[in-house]
Amino acid sequence: MSKDLDETDRFQPRFDSSGLITAIVSDARDNAVLMVAHMNAEALRLTQETGLAHFWSRSRQALWKKGETSGETLEVTEILTDCDQDVLLLKALPQGKGAACHTGRRSCFYRRLDGDRLVFTDAPRLFDPKTVY
Repeated sequence: MSKDLDETDRFQPRFDSSGLITAIVSDARDNAVLMVAHMNAEALRLTQETGLAHFWSRSRQALWKKGETSGETLEVTEILTDCDQDVLLLKALPQGKGAACHTGRRSCFYRRLDGDRLVFTDAPRLFDPKTVY
């Protein structure tokens, strides 16, 4: 990687061959990782313009505003990029009930790996997805 990219003050996001960049979302209050998603250039632009997180859904092949259906939006307070500008870190304040995950939990990371099994943590649901989606 070019040292110029590592030390520049110019934002030059490196989108992959599909036109996407990985976006990690953490809670601005305690840095807990809430979710990981992808952004295309339009999602990034809308996030910067509105202050609300927008992403690109690879499964639906569509732009989406986080929380548009559930009301669980993410108010972005800061966007950081890694040294080679191919990953973004969005620091955000969860709105609504505070659930960033479509399962109704605060975080998408509610299970831990134990050998070859997943063990559920004590992450409660903040809303019932059956009534929202």
